[in-house]
Amino acid sequence: MNRIERIEAYEKLFDEVRSAVDAAREALNALEELRPAAERLREYYTGRQWKKDFADDEAGKLPQGLKRGVLSEDGIDHLLDDYDELTSTE
Repeated sequence: MNRIERIEAYEKLFDEVRSAVDAAREALNALEELRPAAERLREYYTGRQWKKDFADDEAGKLPQGLKRGVLSEDGIDHLLDDYDELTSTE
């Protein structure tokens, strides 16, 4: 590989890494903007209302076609854990 080919190859790597870093930074900024929403979700999940809604779902009291991912115990817990992991400054 000659000098020009080497520089072009590394320039391509530079561009790829720069693009990925920029995309990651943009995504982290979007997550930070969603902090109030994540906190509201956490308050709901750890509060009485979520437990009641969950029990009502288990008892078949909610409409069949209602989207209810928020009532998936593992789903909401994992989402909040992922959010915390991605936004942690440690």
